Parts: sequence; C-alpha cells; structure tokens
Amino acid sequence: MSFLQVKTADYVSVINISRPPANALSQGLLQELSNVLEELENNHETRVIVVRGEGRFFCAGADIKEFTTLSQEEDYRQLAKNGQDLLQYVESYPKPIIAAIHGAALGGGLELAMSCHMRFVSETAKLGLPELQLGIIPGFAGTQRLPRYVGVGKACEMMLTSEPISGMEAAKAGLANRAYPEEELFDKTMEFAYKIAKKSPISVAATLQLLKYANAESFYEGMQKEAELFGKVFASNDAKEGVAAFIEKRAPNFKGI
Repeated sequence: MSFLQVKTADYVSVINISRPPANALSQGLLQELSNVLEELENNHETRVIVVRGEGRFFCAGADIKEFTTLSQEEDYRQLAKNGQDLLQYVESYPKPIIAAIHGAALGGGLELAMSCHMRFVSETAKLGLPELQLGIIPGFAGTQRLPRYVGVGKACEMMLTSEPISGMEAAKAGLANRAYPEEELFDKTMEFAYKIAKKSPISVAATLQLLKYANAESFYEGMQKEAELFGKVFASNDAKEGVAAFIEKRAPNFKGI
C-alpha cells in the first residue's frame, strides 16, 4: 500500500503524505519516504522538494499503535535509531526540502518537519512535541533539533508541558520560515519553491552542504570547505552561464552541469 503521492512539474516535486486520518508516521510510511527520496535524489527533473499532508493534518505524529507491538528495550532503541537515520538523511539531502505545514505537525510529524531545510506554515497550524503526555520522550532527534530553532528555554517549555504553539508563534520563534493564511499556504510555498528551482542545482547543493558547518565549533573547517566548493562551482558550466546571462542582461538557463 502506498502512503505517498509524488508529482513533479517545472523541477519541483511535491510529496503528498496520505495516510488518513492523521497521516501518522508508520514504519511502512517511513520506509516509503526513504525510497522516494532516494529516487528523487537521482532524478534530474527534481531540483526542489515540497512535503505536505493530505486532509486535515500535515502529520499528527508517529503511529502509536505500532508501539504496542514492541516489548523489548532494544526494539524501541532500534525504532528510534531508524527514525533518526532517515531524518538525518533528510537534513543532509543535497536538494532543498520544504515542509508545507497545515493543521498539525506533532511528535514525529514535527520531527520530520524540523529535518527539512525550510518550513512554511499556516497561521493556525499547531506544532509541538507532546510525547511526555504519553509518558515517553521524542525519539527522532526532536530533543536535539527543537532547541536549535527556538532556544533551550522555549524547547524545554514546549516539551515539558506538551503544549503546541501556533504557526504564527512558530514563525516568530524561528521554528518556521513564514506563516500564511491556510488557503494561501500551498500556493505561496510552491511560488517559493519555483523560485529556488530556477537557480543552479550545483550552487544550491554546495550551499546546503556548507550550511552544516555554520556553527562556532566548525567555523574554520567551514571556511576551508567554502573555498574548496567556491572553486568547484566556478568551474561549472552553470557558473559560466550565470555570468554570461548577467552581462547580457537576460535570465540564466541553468542545466546543473
């Protein structure tokens, strides 16, 4: 059974999560997502990916019923490890991935969204990590990613109270890039995605690679890597096309080579 529908047009691929009623992240859905992302990574027709949910929610969390099928500590540890590995793949993906969040992104749904490069939300969406309400904790690196965006204090508040914040609050806190009325969310997200898709895939991938060095601990290493990739990008045909288009006062036509 397929839980994902993928449509590609003008170099933007939309992954639609369809697992009613709440688009919960089952192990089957996570495996399918991994397979789809691997296919799109090698698809030259895909330059940007948008992830959205069908129906009322983006994704309301992990499939809690699956938890009851496990019994050993090692089983739960492996479940968390599998989810962490997939979301680390999402975070390090060489093409931009944008989460378009409406309704709710809770638990594993928010952890998925936080691993994406950008998050656009509806103003009334609910974002949170309510795992402590069930006597458990986030397991797909939510405890590590949430403080990056909202700070340790706010992350502590959100997790310990299990209370979500609105899309508008998420944008103000830095958890979301932009917030829109729900009826405008998808169109605005696609408009943004098409804008990125017109850029050189080579320079986009290099930028995404360099962003992981953007912290105090790896600043010097990041500068060295930036110089290395600067040289590689400038040697590409896309760079030549970009410079020529600028001089000739026309729009560039990047080929990804």
